[in-house]
Order: sequence, then structure tokens, then C-alpha cells
Amino acid sequence: MPNTPVTRLTRYANLLFGGLFAGFTLAVLALELALRGYDGPIYVQVRRVEYHSFTWLAAATYVPTLIVTVMLVVQARRAGRPAAFRPAAVALALLLLMLVVTLIVNSPINFEQLDWNVQAPPADWAAVRDRWQLAHAVRTVAALIAYGCVIKAVLSLPAGTREPVRA
Repeated sequence: MPNTPVTRLTRYANLLFGGLFAGFTLAVLALELALRGYDGPIYVQVRRVEYHSFTWLAAATYVPTLIVTVMLVVQARRAGRPAAFRPAAVALALLLLMLVVTLIVNSPINFEQLDWNVQAPPADWAAVRDRWQLAHAVRTVAALIAYGCVIKAVLSLPAGTREPVRA
């Protein structure tokens, strides 16, 4: 596999975006776990801030991570490197699993919480919080494992050789 600028960029971009995204999900999980010690009104208020402030960041880190992971899978496949292809494919599958969890669990809850009264959350607010946090914990574990797989895939690809410079 030649060490082209696109190949190098894909490797670096995978490490950069995968790390940023995994770190982002971990930070959100830490914030959510910290919120467990507070009452409903504080939880609802922080969730609104979190939703309005973090949604764009989630997309800004997830979308490029997904794109460069697809590129990594394609490059590893073309290179005929199973040691790189397998972990890259697992990383891609985990990123897609995260999307499914987001669409089925987290996003509907996000929209539901936007309608909650900050001063008087619904009686089941803690149960809804727990469902959101459990789904997010699944996403966080998936993101961290995916990042580990990306690192393994990038390190398993041959460095290749640069094309000779012609005068």
C-alpha cells in the first residue's frame, strides 16, 4: 500500500477524530454521572444546557470520525491487510451501533426532555434519566473500544514507501 498523502491523512484523521469523539463521549458520561447526585430541577436545567451546547459538538466529532473510519476500512481492505481490516471493521460496526442507540434511545429522550418544566419535572424523570445514561454508557464504551480498534488498525498498516521524487 503506497504511503500517499490520502493514506497518511486518513491515518492521522482517524487518530485525531476518533480520540476527540471518544473523549467527548467520556466527558458527557462524567457530567451525567455527576448529575446523579442532584434533584430533578437541576438535572433538567443542566440537560437543556447540555443539549443546546453539546449537540453540535457531538455531530462535529462523530461525522468526521465515521467518514475517516470508512476510509480506513476501505484502505485496509485494498491493502489486503487482515490485521488492519478486522479492527477497522469492528470500529466501524461500533460507530454504527452508536448511531442506532442514539436514534432509538437517546434522541427521543432528548426531545422529550426539552418539553419538561424545569421547576416541576415529570414524576418519572429519574427513570428517564437512567435510561438515557445507560444508553450513553453503551455509546461511550463503544466509542472507547472503537478508538482502540482504530489505533490497532492504523498501527497494523504498513508504512509503505513514498513515490520517488522526479526532477
